[in-house]
Amino acid sequence: MSDLVVELTNVRREYQTGEVPTVALADVSLEVRRGEFVAIVGPSGSGKSTLMNLIGCLDRPSSGTVKISGRDISTLDDNELTALRSKAIGFVFQQFQLLPLTSAVDNVATPLLYQGVRPREATKRAGEMLARLGLGDRLDFDRGRLSGGQQQRVAISRALVTNPDLVLADEPTGALDTASGAAVMDVFREIHADGRTVVLITHDLEVAAAANRRIYIRDGLIERDEVGTMAGAR
Repeated sequence: MSDLVVELTNVRREYQTGEVPTVALADVSLEVRRGEFVAIVGPSGSGKSTLMNLIGCLDRPSSGTVKISGRDISTLDDNELTALRSKAIGFVFQQFQLLPLTSAVDNVATPLLYQGVRPREATKRAGEMLARLGLGDRLDFDRGRLSGGQQQRVAISRALVTNPDLVLADEPTGALDTASGAAVMDVFREIHADGRTVVLITHDLEVAAAANRRIYIRDGLIERDEVGTMAGAR
C-alpha cells in the first residue's frame, strides 16, 4: 500500500466565465502522506476551496494529475468516483450537515448503510464511535437537542466510522464559538494521534496551528509549505 494518500502533480483548474477563463489553481503540486495532519491555509479567493474539491473527488482538474489513495481521479467515471469518495474520504463540513429529525447514532450509521453494512452492525459501530468522541449519552438526540460543538463531534464521528484513508475537514470550527471550536480541534488532535490522516481547510491561523504541517495558498499557487508546530500552539 502506498504511503501517499493525496498526490497532486502540476494541477491546474480553470473555469470559463463568459469568454474569459478564470484560473483557480495554477500548477499546484503537493503530497500528503499517511498519518499526516495538514492544514491548507489561505484567504477567501485563494484557491483553497477548489483544492479541497479536487482532494475530495468533488471536481476534476483541467490539467495535471490528482491521485487519491493511489487512484487517478481523471480515469474514473462518475460511479467509480462516487465509490472512491465513499470509501476513501470522510468529510467534515463547517455547517455539520446532519440529517434533521434523525438521532445522532442514525446520522453516524448512514454512510455504513450506503456501503451495505447491515443495520444492526451499522448502529453498533456508530454507537461505539460516538462513545469514543464523548457522546455515548447522546446517541438518541437529534441535532435540535445538541449544541454546535456536539453536532460537529457527531459529524466527525460520521466521517470516521467508515475508517477512511483521509479525513477532509472544511472550516470545521467556522460555525462554532471559541470554546466549542477549541474542543473540536482537540478532537482532531486526538484522531491524528491515533494515526488518522487529516487535511483541514481553513483561513484561520489559530486553527491551522493544530496541524503538524501547513500549506499556504494564495492566488491559486502554493506560497510555502512548512512543517512543525507553530509557536503558541497547544
